[in-house]
Amino acid sequence: MKHTLSALVRNEPGVLAAMARHFGEAGLNIKSIACGETENPDISRMVIRLEASGGRVSDITTRMAALDFVIQVDDLSRKEFVDRELALIKVALKPEETAQVMQIFEVFRADVVGMGQTSVTVELAGDEARVDGLIQMLKPFGILSMCRTGAIALKRGDE
Repeated sequence: MKHTLSALVRNEPGVLAAMARHFGEAGLNIKSIACGETENPDISRMVIRLEASGGRVSDITTRMAALDFVIQVDDLSRKEFVDRELALIKVALKPEETAQVMQIFEVFRADVVGMGQTSVTVELAGDEARVDGLIQMLKPFGILSMCRTGAIALKRGDE
């Protein structure tokens, strides 16, 4: 099962590496990890996506909460939350396919951010399913390179 964990951590050198090491020692593979400052520059929010059973995730969140640099941990998978990731995708562009590729960008509301003689680079912000959908639609044209940020997420509502 997919899980999205959100941890507030002290914004200090080595915290991200220590957290990643913690998951490795537990035998869990991180699908994506994103970390950045919050509204308080002394605190960062780390969003970690992984696939694991509920019991293993419960164990790791308990272990995370005990780390001295962790302020708070939430398994957002059990709550309503909004998530987004950013993707930059460079696609091969043949003159006869330009209109079709541009139409795909329009359907996904992706923005062209770079153009070459034989390629186009597009950016898309959206949830994982939307980014995955665009990637699937572009594969037949030839994805030359791609970079994804990993998920960022917040609980919905007033919580």
